[in-house]
Amino acid sequence: MLELKHIIDGTSVASAHPSTCDVVSPYTGQVIAHIPAGCPEDAEAAVASSKAAQPAWAALDLVHRTEYLAACADVVERNVRELAELESAEMGKPIPLAEQFMAGGVGALRASIELARTYPFVADVSASGEPSRTMVLRQPVGVVALIVPWNFTVTSVLAVLGPVLLAGNTVVVKPSEKSPMSAARLVELLDLPPGVVNVLHGDRRAGQPLVENEAVDLVHFTGSVAAGRSVGEAAARRLTRSILELGGNDPVIVGADVHDVAATARAVAFSSFVNSGQICTSSERIYVHRSIAEEFTRSLVAEAAAFSMVEGPEGSGLGPMVDEQQRQTVHGHVTDAVALGATALCGGELPDGPGYFYPATVLVDLAPESLILKEETFGPVAPVMVFDTFEEAVALANGTSFGLAATVYTSAEADLRHCSEIRAAIVWVNEWQGGGVGMEYEPWGESGSGATGGSALFDAATRPMSMVIST
Repeated sequence: MLELKHIIDGTSVASAHPSTCDVVSPYTGQVIAHIPAGCPEDAEAAVASSKAAQPAWAALDLVHRTEYLAACADVVERNVRELAELESAEMGKPIPLAEQFMAGGVGALRASIELARTYPFVADVSASGEPSRTMVLRQPVGVVALIVPWNFTVTSVLAVLGPVLLAGNTVVVKPSEKSPMSAARLVELLDLPPGVVNVLHGDRRAGQPLVENEAVDLVHFTGSVAAGRSVGEAAARRLTRSILELGGNDPVIVGADVHDVAATARAVAFSSFVNSGQICTSSERIYVHRSIAEEFTRSLVAEAAAFSMVEGPEGSGLGPMVDEQQRQTVHGHVTDAVALGATALCGGELPDGPGYFYPATVLVDLAPESLILKEETFGPVAPVMVFDTFEEAVALANGTSFGLAATVYTSAEADLRHCSEIRAAIVWVNEWQGGGVGMEYEPWGESGSGATGGSALFDAATRPMSMVIST
């Protein structure tokens, strides 16, 4: 049985409180590790360590910080297999899929190094003819609390760590109590000065005192709407900035003139079912033009069959849900939709046997009041609805309290002009995922607040100060 401790000042540190949390295998339902539940004393120790390490880290010039981060990218790349095995064991993601997404995380870390080299940490904004010189200096905010979700622990850490550290900040990573092993091993692998990155384990008993700590200068949180509200309120009470990436109920619009209906259905199946639908930008509401709806749905059902439930972590299909609670949430949304008149063309039933598995499910004939169209499902379910005009599809896509991402498949120029009307932080057109290294976004509504990505994360991790020099 693995017994994890906090990582503070580069060493394993026992909790000040004896309470622990179980880490459970989604494949078997058996306990595979224990972590400290956390307490205010633990949070204080982690933050104090990061605060003490921050001045020396910020004093390094950018060249030296980029060298550190480049070495971090290299060591993670060499150890992706080990990290993928841990992530699979704790949250159920098949190992090949975990490796694929972690490679993307390494790429994001390397991209942040390139962005840092051109970011205006110092900018001369003097106007011509002025008797004085005006400089804008972007200085590190200080200590960052990085609270990451269970579905992409390593990738989520890597995506934020680069800009935050390169800007001169130090970090306390608080992984989900459901997926702490990969985060702990990741930080162990990083060759950074003690205290620059600490790991605080636990549930809300660790998270709450972390975000309430007066020495935390930025909170970057990814997780549920309910938890995000609590985190945002705690940060606001201290007048501390926060970035909140919360839930989604992401729409897909499939236009009448897509070049290949079957290929589009294959792409939508992937965005709906990959990682068992446990991605904040998974496709959860699929709107298809009436003229191709029958062909599209038939192809989607055929593609769903390819997402069979894996027999073990080395498989390439659907892994288990992270826990029984998540599986029951997904099944509850499906049974609610069926009770209101929907038909499950495939899937929709709890499988027998061990593990928290749920089959790829395609629903049609949904009532507008169905929970699955109102709330985040976070599971391998594809609800298909029809529309007659692209304007109607945009209105349907916007009929939600969320606004994280959206995907549009079309070859019509007229449709493309309407894509910017979709209320989403990211709109992908004719693909799902992807984007340039400078991509910036901010969620709408209950999907969160605070811009991130690209230079926006450097902006959030720095505080501008103007220096006016009389000449």
